[in-house]
Amino acid sequence: MNAEIIAIGSELLTPHRTDTNSLYLTEQLNNLGVDVVLKSVVGDDPARLTEAIRDGWKRSDLVMTSGGLGPTEDDVTRDAASEALGRPLHLQQDLVSQIRARFRSRGMEMPEINARQAKVLQGAEILPNPTGTAPGQFIGEPGKMLILLPGPPRELRPMFEQSCLPRLRKLLPAVFLRRKVLRLTGITESAAEERIAPIFTSYTNPATTILATLGELQIHLMSHGREEADAQARLEELSSRLVPALGDHVFSTNGDPMESVVARMLTDRNATLAVAESCTGGLLAERLTSVPGSSVFFLGGVVCYSNEWKQRWLDVPADTIERHGAVSELVARLLAEAVRSRAGSTYGVSITGIAGPGGATTAKPVGLVFIGLAGPKASRVIERRCIGERGTIRWQATQAALDLLRRSLEASRSG
Repeated sequence: MNAEIIAIGSELLTPHRTDTNSLYLTEQLNNLGVDVVLKSVVGDDPARLTEAIRDGWKRSDLVMTSGGLGPTEDDVTRDAASEALGRPLHLQQDLVSQIRARFRSRGMEMPEINARQAKVLQGAEILPNPTGTAPGQFIGEPGKMLILLPGPPRELRPMFEQSCLPRLRKLLPAVFLRRKVLRLTGITESAAEERIAPIFTSYTNPATTILATLGELQIHLMSHGREEADAQARLEELSSRLVPALGDHVFSTNGDPMESVVARMLTDRNATLAVAESCTGGLLAERLTSVPGSSVFFLGGVVCYSNEWKQRWLDVPADTIERHGAVSELVARLLAEAVRSRAGSTYGVSITGIAGPGGATTAKPVGLVFIGLAGPKASRVIERRCIGERGTIRWQATQAALDLLRRSLEASRSG
């Protein structure tokens, strides 16, 4: 079965509000074996909303709307659904009484406009609202369903779990959807697809999607099966072929972010880490300390943003900075070695670069970053040319630093 979700409300078309209901509903439907194939956001426009519901009813097995069930003039979902499906609305007096009683339980009289919330589509089942005044509605025909849900998440979620889930479990075939996410870094989207397309294109189940995100690629696998074990086995089979083809670019096969992977590796090896950051301003330390239990492996860090602090706290000679510049391979190496020595840690990592938008030269453009790694055996430095605006460059720099450490830890285990 496939589904589409229509989020309703002009406020969702502004930069100030985000549609979180669709994410929740997608997860819930996927757990039931329903594939969400389309999401849309429609403002409080009766004609456009009518068109969206009518089109969804024609092309999808299940249409779910969120929002527009309030009592005011801009709450147009009931009328739009009535027009789209050709089902008249009627005022259900027992619902009016229930809404009135809810107001009185709060010591208030119901404004008469709230009676609009008791207008019900012909043939619809009422979905009680345990936390608000707007009831939902459920319409079922052979092979078709329309579910109208309120917009506030505190109302939508209890209604879905208490009223929709039981109905859907009875009506839907027993199909399990399962997902797996492979996370990669250090490889472009096109290069990754070139390696694995001959593999995943031979499968219709699981389906494969490659997504480029900040500092990494994600390969999303989704399988379905009549049994949960069958769906999971299909995922593992395809994954077992994709991972070797992608090599050490794969840093996670269970969806974990890079900082969690590195944290686990350091902990497993009883190794510790200290960091020295310039252009990233503490972002690397923040990512590492976001991992629960990070005090086991993370000793601390220095945000040596100015040249003076590089000299005073990490002993980088002034003449070295003058000759080579603070953004240089040598300074990155000295910072990593100094922070490791000062902290007494197993590893030291440093980042120095030009995050922009100013401070660049022809020789050292915005996005140039040097990352140093000092370890028990040797030190090394890598150069990266990050792209994007300031925040993007800083994130990419920390991702590259974590990946450098990850690869070093992997090499030390294999060595």
